Amino acid sequence: MTTLSFALILTGVLLNAAAQLLLKAGTNAVGHFEFHLDNLVPVGWKLATEPHILTGMMCYAISLVVWIMALSRVPVSIAYPMLSIGYVVNAIVAYLWLGEAVNATRMLGIGVIVLGVFIVARSS
Repeated sequence: MTTLSFALILTGVLLNAAAQLLLKAGTNAVGHFEFHLDNLVPVGWKLATEPHILTGMMCYAISLVVWIMALSRVPVSIAYPMLSIGYVVNAIVAYLWLGEAVNATRMLGIGVIVLGVFIVARSS
């Protein structure tokens, strides 16, 4: 895998992870909600205008373009497992930024994921 290919994959993964974290921060800002016919427009408007959600959607859009560029250079059997790096990033940032718990079992699972990504990356 070339440096450019790896950079594209990593950029796509990080943008995707940022999108998830921003969407979560946005839903935290909006609060718990349920869609019903009578609140569809007000809740939809809150979600559509929440800055974290809008930024998360932009990250998704950019990550899609970057990911397509990566897939044009790397076999999907190599690129797709790299998305698992996002689990690691999300767990760490969710812990630091959103105050989410990361216990030993989750850390072990994340370690297994990292090992798997390492093995796949070395196979190319």
